[in-house]
Amino acid sequence: MTQRSHLVRGLIAAAALFALGAGTAHADLLKDIRDAKKIRIALDTGSPPYGFVDGAMKPVGSDVETAQLLAQDLGVAIEIVQVTSPNRIPFLQTGKADIVVASLSVTPEREKVIDFSVPYAQIQSVVAGPKGVQINGFDDLKGKRVATTRGSNNDKVVTTGAKDAQVVRYDDDATLVTAAVSGQADIIATSPAIVSTVLAKAPQKDMVIKFTMSMVPLGIGMRKDEPALKAWINDWITKNLANGKLQAIYKKYHGG
Repeated sequence: MTQRSHLVRGLIAAAALFALGAGTAHADLLKDIRDAKKIRIALDTGSPPYGFVDGAMKPVGSDVETAQLLAQDLGVAIEIVQVTSPNRIPFLQTGKADIVVASLSVTPEREKVIDFSVPYAQIQSVVAGPKGVQINGFDDLKGKRVATTRGSNNDKVVTTGAKDAQVVRYDDDATLVTAAVSGQADIIATSPAIVSTVLAKAPQKDMVIKFTMSMVPLGIGMRKDEPALKAWINDWITKNLANGKLQAIYKKYHGG
């Protein structure tokens, strides 16, 4: 074999090794978070009781406490990245947040673009309206004006189920609540927690849940191809469901 042949074979072998290394290399966000001693968690503080601001202007809520417990157990500081329903996933994809803990429903569409942890809670999607209005299902929404939060799972479910309704979308849960309290929105597609918030602010509205559209799990969202981070979060959720800490947080803000 000539010297040239040896050189060519050596280059081919080196290229193969490089390609193998490039194929197996991946980012390790968990290591980056630990090195930085900080985790950036996307939270929606306009979605009570999952996230809201109390009288002392402090972020509170079931998702807020869940995120704080996660950061504490990971041994890093938490940096809250404020999001709304429509920009939860874009903020994650563009690297503005490391993970999302913001009442993010696990859906097949979302699983195509991000990864989810195992469920840490569940959320109902319901339709609520005035007590005297007869609404038993999607068919009864025909021709009616139904308000919801843009980009939420509630938006998707009511848009798909009530094709003949006039769906009005608000940018976040706080704006939806304001619309319901002020009389701009009489029928809403949302979560039971938001219905309770409306009634707390305006008991005279006499709003009741008419029917449940769906029941879906909530997961912690993260970018794809982060196996170490996903494994740590899944293990953390499993342990904190087993020891009751996550249930205690949920019960504190949701009552059950």
